[in-house]
Amino acid sequence: MLSTIRAWPRLADYCAPQCGKDNNFNLLRMMAAMAVLYGHCYALLRLPEPLGATLGISLGSIAVDIFFVSSGFLVGASLFQRQSVLDYLVARCFRIFPALWVMLILVVFVLGASLTSNAEYFHDPSTLRHFWKSATLMTGIDFYLPGVFETNPFAGVVNGSLWSMVYEITMYILLLICWMVCRLCHRSMRWPFAVLMTAVAWYGTYWIAMHSGLFVKSQFLHLSWMFFCGCLCYLLRQKIPLHLSVFVSLVVISAAALSVDQTIFSWVYCAVLPYLVLGFAYLFAGKLRLYNKLGDYSYGVYIYAFPLQQTVIHLLPDSSVHHLFILASALTLLCAMFSWHVVEKPVMARRAQFLAFLRR
Repeated sequence: MLSTIRAWPRLADYCAPQCGKDNNFNLLRMMAAMAVLYGHCYALLRLPEPLGATLGISLGSIAVDIFFVSSGFLVGASLFQRQSVLDYLVARCFRIFPALWVMLILVVFVLGASLTSNAEYFHDPSTLRHFWKSATLMTGIDFYLPGVFETNPFAGVVNGSLWSMVYEITMYILLLICWMVCRLCHRSMRWPFAVLMTAVAWYGTYWIAMHSGLFVKSQFLHLSWMFFCGCLCYLLRQKIPLHLSVFVSLVVISAAALSVDQTIFSWVYCAVLPYLVLGFAYLFAGKLRLYNKLGDYSYGVYIYAFPLQQTVIHLLPDSSVHHLFILASALTLLCAMFSWHVVEKPVMARRAQFLAFLRR
């Protein structure tokens, strides 16, 4: 048995540089973004999400966890491979902010201005406050625009999805700080040792938070666990066997835990999700990989879905969950395609040129 396990491929065999982007991360993130959209259809209509009652965790929360595990793995890989603070910061800024700013311009100055009931919309200081606070992501998010969506069931909230972006930026900064500090450690041990200790520390804090009644208030600790587990998986990629047998076994174990108790399932879920994310990304090939030819629309879906869902509800207040999902999905996909082909992809293509300019 042990000899069989030793013969299994390692994670490193799938994510080696020569493999490039031949994986399912784009598809996985897109599925997660659409899951967030679907889950919000219930939340925005003030209806209970069926899956949430069954699992004890909402579909949207699972999707966000998938984003953070994927981000920890891919962003960590980017930093460890490039070994450059400047490259890392430019890559993160180019990926996050241009598309975010375009979305904010369209939502604040086009959509919000068209739907507001406030005649002094452009003179109200809260309009610009919403724009600038959301544009930086460094001091939290402002969710409201004057006179916009005030009669919706989820009253006034313009883009609730942006809350996770603040945590995402925080994780990027924490990872960079860890990397800079760990450069002082011994070269052969610094990354596995430092990140392993970081993951253990986060998990210990997370355990204490759960057992002290702070679980609901510990979103930062929960997302830190997901993100740094992704980083740890990359660092230990030479040691982690990636095999369909393990993937299926973990799915069965999760299902068994859910049949026993939701609390037990929550523990199993936190432990196995990183492996399941990476397993889906690398173990399944064939026609699934054809999705990569379309592009990476997940970020556009994530940042545009919420305001468009609120708009549909505002214009068609009698919409059912499924009507809302269909209409909002169509509008969101159009905006996501625009964001990818017109903003995100062209901007990222100029990253090397911008770095060369900075290094002159």
